[in-house]
Amino acid sequence: MDLTRRAGVILHPTSLPGANGIGELGEQAHRFIDWLNEAGQTLWQVMPLGPTGYGDSPYQTTSAFAGNPLMISLDRLVEEGLLSKSDLKAVQELPQDHVEFGLAILAKGDLLRKAFDTFKKINDLERNNQFQEFVERYRYWLEDFALFTALKRRFEGRPWPEWPVPLRDRHPGDLEQARIELAGEIEYLTWLQFIFFEHWWSVRHHATEKGIVVLGDLPLFVAHDSVDVWANRQLFHLDGEGNPTVVAGVPPDYFSETGQRWGNPLYDWESHRTEEYRWWEMRLRVTFDTVDWIRIDHFRGLEAYWEIPAEEPTAVKGHWIKAPGAEMFGTLLGRMGDLRVVAEDLGVITEEVEALRKQFRFPGMRVLQFAWGSGPENSFLTHNYELDSVVYTGTHDNNTTEGWAQQEMTPEMLQQIEEYIGHKPKSISQELIRIALSSVAAVAAIPMQDWLGLGVEGRMNTPGLPQGNWTWRASDTAFSSDLAKRMKELSHRYGRFKFEPPRGDQATTKQAPQDE
Repeated sequence: MDLTRRAGVILHPTSLPGANGIGELGEQAHRFIDWLNEAGQTLWQVMPLGPTGYGDSPYQTTSAFAGNPLMISLDRLVEEGLLSKSDLKAVQELPQDHVEFGLAILAKGDLLRKAFDTFKKINDLERNNQFQEFVERYRYWLEDFALFTALKRRFEGRPWPEWPVPLRDRHPGDLEQARIELAGEIEYLTWLQFIFFEHWWSVRHHATEKGIVVLGDLPLFVAHDSVDVWANRQLFHLDGEGNPTVVAGVPPDYFSETGQRWGNPLYDWESHRTEEYRWWEMRLRVTFDTVDWIRIDHFRGLEAYWEIPAEEPTAVKGHWIKAPGAEMFGTLLGRMGDLRVVAEDLGVITEEVEALRKQFRFPGMRVLQFAWGSGPENSFLTHNYELDSVVYTGTHDNNTTEGWAQQEMTPEMLQQIEEYIGHKPKSISQELIRIALSSVAAVAAIPMQDWLGLGVEGRMNTPGLPQGNWTWRASDTAFSSDLAKRMKELSHRYGRFKFEPPRGDQATTKQAPQDE
């Protein structure tokens, strides 16, 4: 993995500005990449890109392979002649300063279906061939995904264990009959994936042209009510009716007396071993089709995971189970070559987890909001970093740094920060950004909200809050030239960006901006 010293920004595509109610993979995404380039940033970190379910969380998707159609660019569909500008009036009446997911799903869903109907009527041979090529390329996951989603709509969103038994248990004859009855819906859902990937690949290609690495996110566990579990029941610990017998979470700790019971089904690792980790290989390959690097969320669960009996209401009565992470990565490395992985190694991390990360040379994470309130041995303080690290001021699960300073930082923490930097900070967020950029960590990834100095109003997610998350959007004026200049100068000052000298005769007369 390339550990060239670099800096970048965390911003999920749904948070991009624009007139259509939710951030999209069109002109605004391309302009954002141009702005990152102007700002001297060479990394863009996004959250999982899959279709979301209840709660709108990108970490609880209905598929580990598919993309989220809500990100499709309606403006691009207008350019392609599949919609008219007047069609967009409904979405342009949605709130623009945040995402109202329920309204966006309804309004945008109507327009996407209209675009598909137009696509069918036009019957363009070249576009039809491109569509079919996409279907053939991803048939191994796309068929099940489209059928699962169509069935879920037929059964009004009910979880798959509540479907009629023949479909719940995937009886071949009943599945084939459902494919016939739902053929039109299946084709529509398949086409949405074709358009999503086409729009995303255009954005990613633009990022590559600008020298920007895209860091994606892969949640370790998948949602129970997902096509991944329905179509691969043998790979999970389930009972005869398809319900989990054990679920994922983390044990009680300083922050929670009852731990965290996430409820995701746990992998049957013996079945994965028997199948030579082919499902994981397919999952990583598709993810690498969409991003350059992958951050594996809850990486420690690949060394050992907290197993909770499904009937338990909390995470108290669980126990640690060893996972075959080393064997799996060794197998995949042999078949795939370089695994460009960042390990989310936050929380209580054992020597065994660190050994697994270091064995495969995966960079770990350091979060500056966690650095204060204890002694100099705190691993999140920058003097304890190693090169193979990605440093953050905060993550999507944290408050913004200004919000953290207002609501969570104690006077003792503030005093420690002042002593650490040698002066009283004017802005906590900007000081932590400087600390991050100046650290030895190879990569510094800063949430866009922290660059903008936003408070709690910019928070993306509050763990444990079931609704109201993931709605933040940047304003049209967020990506200013002044901010880009400041970001570029700071990245240059701390060795994370090199100014290219002008070409030709100008090279002898113009110099790179000087440090303040």
